[in-house]
Amino acid sequence: MKKKLVFLIIVAMAIGVVTALVSIPSEKSERQEIYHARLADPNLYNDGVFSETFTIKEGVYEFRFVPNGDSPEILSIALNGSTFSFSEDFELEGTKHETGISSYYTWKYIGQNTIEILEDQELQITINPHGNTLGPVSVYLIK
Repeated sequence: MKKKLVFLIIVAMAIGVVTALVSIPSEKSERQEIYHARLADPNLYNDGVFSETFTIKEGVYEFRFVPNGDSPEILSIALNGSTFSFSEDFELEGTKHETGISSYYTWKYIGQNTIEILEDQELQITINPHGNTLGPVSVYLIK
């Protein structure tokens, strides 16, 4: 009987912790994806460069990437609109992690990843992987 009571208390506490964690608003849940391109096919590029147009509203935005070890070492991104211009060469950086029994890398792009748009407009994004059209990468612009 005591074992059942202890078990029920532990289950109730676990449910309480999970409920509390789920109810805490996270920064990610408040973020909104404005633009996304998943570049994993050479056919998406025209003469080795990807280009697309999208509409954006006034605000502060941040680039996010989902790279891996095969992603382009340099990813040049340009944004051009009627009253906005941005260009950055993002560099792929690998960080080695040791677990004691193995090692692995995590990857991220380093560069100026925040932009501010002062008025609503249409932007053209140009992504240049500098010849590595086979290396997959996802590019996000979030608010």
